[in-house]
Amino acid sequence: IIVGHWPSRVGGEAASAPRRNAAAERTRSIVDSLYSKDANAKIIVMGDLNDDPSNESTAKILDAKRNREDVPKNGLYNPMWRILDGGVGSLAYNNQWNLFDQIIISQPFLHNENSHLRFWKAEVFNKNFLVQQEGSYKGSPLRTHAGGVWLNGYSDHFPTLIYLVKE
Repeated sequence: IIVGHWPSRVGGEAASAPRRNAAAERTRSIVDSLYSKDANAKIIVMGDLNDDPSNESTAKILDAKRNREDVPKNGLYNPMWRILDGGVGSLAYNNQWNLFDQIIISQPFLHNENSHLRFWKAEVFNKNFLVQQEGSYKGSPLRTHAGGVWLNGYSDHFPTLIYLVKE
């Protein structure tokens, strides 16, 4: 399991992208190293990547695929991509949903008959008790605090999760 909190978008998405791309390059080199030791390595890359599944860092540098059938040997699958395509995100910024909190898995979780664990599905855990019910942030994650005011919430991001089933 590779957990990361990639560099923020401070200064703007485009200006800060090289830092997230560098984090993706380092992550990909770790994934490739693990695959070189074991072609059936079960790898999970997860964290607040500060990019969406379609951004260069995840889609091109990690080469995490949108569709599980497109994942080659030694490849990665990003189930969060389809969730965001469906209009669900883990955080809202300027009234737009993003899915920065990603969980990306290696190909053996999808196709390896010798694996005891298989990927079933992914989701954003956005249950009612985690959602701001009123005000300007209505519908977004219930924050701990905003504008110096204690809101007694949880986070400005919804949690994400994957289900792995044991055969």
